[in-house]
Amino acid sequence: MASRTRRTRTYDAVKIRTAVTAQFAHIADAVRELTPEQLGRNSGVGDWTVADLAAHIAWIADSLAAGLARPPAALPELTAVEWPSATASLAGKIAEAAKETLQGAAPAELFEQAGARMAEALERNPGSRVLALWVGDMTLADFLVTRTVELVVHTDDLNRAAGLAVPIERQALAACTRLLADALALKAPGGSVEVRIPPFAVVQCVEGPRHTRGTPSNVVETDPLTWIRLATGRLDWASAVADARVTASGERADLGSLLPVMS
Repeated sequence: MASRTRRTRTYDAVKIRTAVTAQFAHIADAVRELTPEQLGRNSGVGDWTVADLAAHIAWIADSLAAGLARPPAALPELTAVEWPSATASLAGKIAEAAKETLQGAAPAELFEQAGARMAEALERNPGSRVLALWVGDMTLADFLVTRTVELVVHTDDLNRAAGLAVPIERQALAACTRLLADALALKAPGGSVEVRIPPFAVVQCVEGPRHTRGTPSNVVETDPLTWIRLATGRLDWASAVADARVTASGERADLGSLLPVMS
């Protein structure tokens, strides 16, 4: 029997651009109101304070603008779904670059400058533009999908650390959820486990007997934010199952060894 080829998910480029811009604006609005006490709290992301986390989020926009200011690369080397697994080795380098670029400015000022630079750069460049990136050259359209992951994950970090309620754009949450679900399917190809993250994603993964009809024998189900925390190492599998934030049925439905898909 011929092997099945996994279909690459597509994203609406206009909606993704809008979601990235809107999510960054939500965070910027919240950061302007942070008190010195909130800024000094531990962010839950390594040894970063909330101020460090805020500066990193500003750098996400600033570095996108900087990438678009460089000469374009010839051809993309990496797709959006390959990005999560390619980022682990760059965490230290990215943190140092953000620190060097943005050190010293007030968070509100950082967001104002970075947001303006990003908006101007996006206005000038089509989705087909290929960015030369440390992680691997990518089209702007694909890279913007990965920005939904960065912004949604760090919005959640900020909300939990500073006691905020920064809204998460539905389109950004959907893209982030789907990309991380597809990254799991890429990491553990197969069809024996069905992972359901309503209302945004359903993927099959893990080698073994493929489900074809009726109720799958191995099913994992959770909500988008829980999935995002699992996929990025903010939450461990055993705790999520114990707290009933994840339901997992079937002998192959333990995904603990496959998570996180990025860290």
